[in-house]
Amino acid sequence: MTLLLIVAGAAVGAPLRYLADRAVQARHDTVFPWGTLAVNVAGSALLGFLAALPVDGGLMALAGTGFCGALTTYSTFGYETVRLMEEGARFHAVANAAASIVAGLGAAYCGAALAQAFM
Repeated sequence: MTLLLIVAGAAVGAPLRYLADRAVQARHDTVFPWGTLAVNVAGSALLGFLAALPVDGGLMALAGTGFCGALTTYSTFGYETVRLMEEGARFHAVANAAASIVAGLGAAYCGAALAQAFM
């Protein structure tokens, strides 16, 4: 049953990641991967929120592992950072790595703090 919950969450998270990434990136005329950064930060905030709540294993499998796991993308973040380095956009590559780490951790912390405020 847990596997089906993860698959169901991922079936929603993956297409949402693609659509959100494209929508954000279309609004920016730059090589910086704003779309990937946006979905990763949003997913980190949601996962931080969920992790701080007393949720059961099924909900965490569906929303945390499935949805957030498919919404966020470490592989695309890594690929885009390496691609920026290879194309000579070193500033953008370093900024992407730094912003992704700092903003992702900050978003997770804020999500957890928000969940704690509701409890």
